[in-house]
Amino acid sequence: MSARTLQADEALAEREILGSSVASLEWDEGLDLLRRCIAERRFTRVTFLNANNANIAAREPAFASTLHDFLVLPDGIGVDIAARILYGAPFPANLNGTDFVPALLAAEKNPLTVGLIGTKRENAAAAAAKLSALAPQHRFAFVHDGYFTVEEEPGILAEIQRLRPDVLLVAMGVPRQELWIARNITEHHCTMPIAVGALLDFLSGTIPRAPLWMRRLRLEWLFRLLLEPKRLWRRYVLGNPLFLARVLRQRLLRKRLSR
Repeated sequence: MSARTLQADEALAEREILGSSVASLEWDEGLDLLRRCIAERRFTRVTFLNANNANIAAREPAFASTLHDFLVLPDGIGVDIAARILYGAPFPANLNGTDFVPALLAAEKNPLTVGLIGTKRENAAAAAAKLSALAPQHRFAFVHDGYFTVEEEPGILAEIQRLRPDVLLVAMGVPRQELWIARNITEHHCTMPIAVGALLDFLSGTIPRAPLWMRRLRLEWLFRLLLEPKRLWRRYVLGNPLFLARVLRQRLLRKRLSR
């Protein structure tokens, strides 16, 4: 099932942010929607849009096109600011994958098989242990780390198809994970592939999360920048103003077209 079909069937409210249609849902609405899709075995690709992902989509047409085949959920303060600028109000909830995916698995009481692919093997194993403690009703199966060759890929896909997980957590970074899902994963492999970015690294403790007070103030991005300035300064110091400039340009273009 494509994202467009899902949105039509569910009459989902959505907002366009830099060309990507982002679902506008309350927290519980998001949980209920994904749980229904899993229960009804509706093949649904899921990802999350934040300021960095939106910037990547703006400069990489293939990635932007791929997002049309995903249910895209809002992630972070950047897209909330964009929604305020473009639509006068933020998204109803911050459905960031780091919090939302564990909450989804904890909320679903029916036993599921959850596959994990990506990051380093030891990080995925630690993340699986953390998820097993959080949601012991599910079976968590490590498929492969994220460092495989083209030659290894057919065997990995065959293993996923054999496992046929209800949920497949794909942690390969943006945009590789979305492109890989779109190119390789079908309803024959799983019900719901979710592009989760650094989730497994967060769960393993390899990457620490910001203190709760910073998360509540929507400053987790600043914590990550302070933690890894050399790696992330372009994403945040340059990327955030660029994202806002693109949003303002979108608003200006909308005004011109509405005249």
